[in-house]
Amino acid sequence: MTVNVKKSSCIRIGLRFDAHRCCITTCNGGEVLGENTLRYLGVQINAGRKFCCSLSNAKRSFYRAFNCILGKVGRIAYENVVIELLKAKCLPSLYYGLEACPINISQIKSSDFILNSVFGKIF
Repeated sequence: MTVNVKKSSCIRIGLRFDAHRCCITTCNGGEVLGENTLRYLGVQINAGRKFCCSLSNAKRSFYRAFNCILGKVGRIAYENVVIELLKAKCLPSLYYGLEACPINISQIKSSDFILNSVFGKIF
């Protein structure tokens, strides 16, 4: 099986994560480049001493979906309808893949801030 080097990347996790990033050469002569972040199944993984994930893309997609709903519905719909649309369309994009990622306190507070600010817009 051949590896598509244009779509592949590698990161280091551990004590030597900040060591010189070298390229990995495949059997066909292609080179897989080393990166600081990598996206796998929609979850952004960061290079570091410990395994950690970034929630910035999840937050961005959550806000994009929520703004789309508010742009279409606006103040016309009842609050219950907007909340059900929020639960059905926006929250899955925010919490997708979180069971595989270790979450620290600041990320939990950030996601709580998101939900508080969104519910503040509705009510």
